[in-house]
Amino acid sequence: MTNELIVKGKLADNERLKAESDYLRGTITEDLKDRMTGGFTSDNFQLIRTHGMYQQDDRDIRAERQKQKLEPLHNVMLRARLPGGVITPKQWLGIDKFADDYTSYGSIRLTTRQTFQFHGVLKPDIKLMHQTLNSIGLDSIATAGDVNRNVLCTSNPVESELHQEAYQWAIKISEHLLPKTRAYAEIWLDEERVETTEGEEVEPILGSTYLPRKFKTTVVIPPNNDIDLHANDLNFVAISDNGKLIGFNVLVGGGLAMTHGDKATYPRCADDFGYISLEHTLAVAAAVVTTQRDWGNRVNRKNAKTKYTLDRVGIDTFKNEVARRAGIKFEESRPYKFTHRGDSFGWVEGIDGKHHLTLFVENGRLLDYQDKPLKTGMAKIAQVHQGDFRLTANQNIIIAGVAEADKAQIEQLAREHGLLNDTTSNQRKSSMACVAFPTCPLAMAEAERYLPKLVDDVETILAKNGLADESIILRVTGCPNGCGRAMLAEIGLVGKGPGKYNMYLGSDLAGSRVPKLYQENVGEQDILDIIDTLSAQWAKERNAGEAFGDFVIRAGIVSEVKISVKDFYDD
Repeated sequence: MTNELIVKGKLADNERLKAESDYLRGTITEDLKDRMTGGFTSDNFQLIRTHGMYQQDDRDIRAERQKQKLEPLHNVMLRARLPGGVITPKQWLGIDKFADDYTSYGSIRLTTRQTFQFHGVLKPDIKLMHQTLNSIGLDSIATAGDVNRNVLCTSNPVESELHQEAYQWAIKISEHLLPKTRAYAEIWLDEERVETTEGEEVEPILGSTYLPRKFKTTVVIPPNNDIDLHANDLNFVAISDNGKLIGFNVLVGGGLAMTHGDKATYPRCADDFGYISLEHTLAVAAAVVTTQRDWGNRVNRKNAKTKYTLDRVGIDTFKNEVARRAGIKFEESRPYKFTHRGDSFGWVEGIDGKHHLTLFVENGRLLDYQDKPLKTGMAKIAQVHQGDFRLTANQNIIIAGVAEADKAQIEQLAREHGLLNDTTSNQRKSSMACVAFPTCPLAMAEAERYLPKLVDDVETILAKNGLADESIILRVTGCPNGCGRAMLAEIGLVGKGPGKYNMYLGSDLAGSRVPKLYQENVGEQDILDIIDTLSAQWAKERNAGEAFGDFVIRAGIVSEVKISVKDFYDD
């Protein structure tokens, strides 16, 4: 290891925690037996994240419980591991039943990580939750914490053979980079511990203290950047020849999280390292992860992500080390182009003759509303569907692999339950939010509960300005951690406080540009006024077909963020 490339100083406390965790076991088993509290104590509060869970509480009732001298209503949110977002109807019915029986909110939440979340699971039911997932062939290993998280893959329903190949690589990468410790199986599935033999390396890729910070990986099939690759540490861009996958361009160092007021933190687009043939994929994946493992900042967690390591040691230095560890030489990147990044809604036919129906799910929240029993509708579709479901990284769901003879029944069920609505606007389909209140402990402002009304108002504004058929990529996050990917939006709103947001403008349709701060600490009415003014100007002055994000840069409303921190923060 090159010592001069390692950050010196007192290690962050998370490093102690991981080192003392006995490979992610901690004292979670003992903590589960403690019914004096609904939460997890000391280090276990953090350790359960590597098992796919976050401890949360209902912030809407926190103050009232404090008045009653009660502890917060602790519960956990679980995020499943679902490489590529593919799930079978049988598995769907299993998670649907658990959500009904054991979650406080009764919903299934589709996430921007192309998987689903349970919200509001109480401590006595946590072990049953993991065993239920295991019984249907699922788990939540390494979907949070300082590990490689759920691997995303473009949800390509048309080029079915290419998608299947790329999807299989997403699974292989996920499995290759998983923690090798048996902690998950021992704690949640009651497997007996098998002691390691002398000299055996428990975690050959992740190491005994795992990664310095979370790590995210994707497999992307151009021309659709539907997984927003620039939000991720490691990306494999599929290169095909006559519909067959032949290799990948490798992009490293993307990430969106930042901290308000800290200019040492910033969003960053990934750098293109070059092309590799398929047989080198797993070696390169491991090499990127181990280089970040060894060189990443373990002193300051706010600067621990891969993007900061690249900027600190230099892109070429990092790239050359990856090539050395993988035993390869990066070739010149093969040409590719991203033209869009959203989901294509409605029916499409694949090259295999199967049909695929993409359903828009606002905020990814599947719940039975009074006039839209969405969750029941999905369960009824799962009872008859013969293909699979594909969750998208935009919080939507694809009913995939439908035979011609079954299309009418699937569509009827979707329409009857409000899952398919021809009147949903382009603007609503182009908008997204993170969960935020009441469950996320990091939320500073509303996001999921704010977005529907915000979209109503933006639709009205666009129609008023003669833009009813147009749309703006609009995203809202309750804090600057990046879950809703607002820092790749044409209009990104990042929560600053109750009812207040920082407003960013200027990403592009392909998702290859970070937006620029336009106004800070803006209230909800001011947000609408700004959108009204700018959309009127867009309607009047834009070039033919010019997207909003491109227009605000050309018109000088904001400057373009071309590189990273300098462009991002300079006025």
